[in-house]
Amino acid sequence: MRLPIAVSLLLLNASPGIGVQQGAVPAADAEAVLAAVPFGVGERFDYRVKFGPLKVGKAFMEVASIDTVAGHPTYHLVSVIQGSTPFYRLDDRQESWLDVFQLASRRYLQDSHQGSYTRFREYQLDLESGTYTRNDGVSDSIPANALDQASFVYFLRTVPLEVGVTYEWNRYFRFDRNPVILRVLRRETVEVPAGEFSTIVVQPIIKTRGIFSEGGEAEVFITEDERRIPVKVKSKLVVGSVTLELTEYATGERLLPEALGRE
Repeated sequence: MRLPIAVSLLLLNASPGIGVQQGAVPAADAEAVLAAVPFGVGERFDYRVKFGPLKVGKAFMEVASIDTVAGHPTYHLVSVIQGSTPFYRLDDRQESWLDVFQLASRRYLQDSHQGSYTRFREYQLDLESGTYTRNDGVSDSIPANALDQASFVYFLRTVPLEVGVTYEWNRYFRFDRNPVILRVLRRETVEVPAGEFSTIVVQPIIKTRGIFSEGGEAEVFITEDERRIPVKVKSKLVVGSVTLELTEYATGERLLPEALGRE
């Protein structure tokens, strides 16, 4: 159900994935159990983007579909953030294909424009061999159950959070960017265009550019309910502070084994 709310996230083009058909589960996944997650296909969060006090853009994150990558069913995740001022432009698109059993990345795409900085990268992650291959031919090893920047956001939504605790994971797909750190700061009730929410405030730190970079002092406000919605994000960029506030959201349909041709 799409909820009508006052006004218009986060974070975060490859060729389209192939939809999973009945009976398409590969032998390697035949006995695997679907990971418990608070999201499903069709879930979408829309945000307004503010630089300081100015409303300058919009963003969204969604679970677009179930696709196959190397024969394995995955959640196709899309995150887009766009905003501009007379002196700065932010246009960032990230796509991730997250294995529905392992909750690990099998493919990652980044098309980013931040001021004068531009980058396009596409990665194929082979979880079985423990390597990635980039679109320019570069390859390297990856840690077990590797995650990219976009899929980490969804993974964090599955983690029980305790205020005052700092969590660390060595799962970022590039070894030199580990560990990913998550500090659970406090509980806070916040009001955004989509309504008022009781949240847990966390600070993710990833050694990359963007709103979760080490110097960005980002804060993510996640609802304290089973949906685990990121309703607000604050961070610092080189030109000032950026804030994303939830304006509208749609719940998704949880994936069931029978959708993958399994009883």
